Amino acid sequence: MAHLLIFGLGYTAKRIKAAMETQGWRVDATGSAGNLDFDDDFERVRATIDYSTHILSSVPPERVTGGDDVLMTYGATLQAASDASKWIGYLSSTGVYGDREGAWVDETTPTIAQNGEGRRNARAEADLAWLTLGARVFRLPGIYGPGRSALDRVREGKARRIDLPGQVFSRVHVDDIASGVVAALTGDAPAGAYNLGDDLPASGNEVTEHACRLLGVEPPPLETLEEANLSEMARGFYMENRRVANGKAKRVLGWQPRYPTYVEGLDSLF
Repeated sequence: MAHLLIFGLGYTAKRIKAAMETQGWRVDATGSAGNLDFDDDFERVRATIDYSTHILSSVPPERVTGGDDVLMTYGATLQAASDASKWIGYLSSTGVYGDREGAWVDETTPTIAQNGEGRRNARAEADLAWLTLGARVFRLPGIYGPGRSALDRVREGKARRIDLPGQVFSRVHVDDIASGVVAALTGDAPAGAYNLGDDLPASGNEVTEHACRLLGVEPPPLETLEEANLSEMARGFYMENRRVANGKAKRVLGWQPRYPTYVEGLDSLF
């Protein structure tokens, strides 16, 4: 039986787990919603790595140290799994590309860790480490879905519109991430990076405005970055501008997003 071990059973990984169990796979996972304790079940986790056929990490770098806890704790066992040609995957971020001033990026675009440019990015360094291990690295833009979308931010009074002409982001519905990873798991995708984003990079303002139209409310006022008084993390997000191409995932994985733009995605959630 195909057996998947997931490190970090969070919002996205739960959907991957459910999809694979529907196909008859056995799935074990760490995390508060999983059946394995990452820290206290060290020997059990290591044994599970040994007898799993597929391994996927969705654990981001540690916020304080910037290190990858999965690689730091189980790196030697994962290296042995890689040497044994087991399927290994990692959920990364398109933030590894840094600011591209609105230009398109694809998997051939050097990451911050590869070219040494821009601010230090722990995610880019983790991305490179997993690639070096021989993983399938799924680079994800802004993730939205049930309970986590512009609709929810508008309803909660947390939506913002920042006045940054020309600023665009890519995004992806959580179920489209799941279908892309499932395609890679079941299709024995070759190691390497895959961008899983929708077909229409757009400004955050456009998405917020569409959510407001669906809900029949007025959009929030435009603010400058200074007026918005954003957290350092949020401000850093707005300082990056890029369009993420998804052609490789479509060609190699045979993946087609069910929600090719934010319009279909928000309409489905509404």
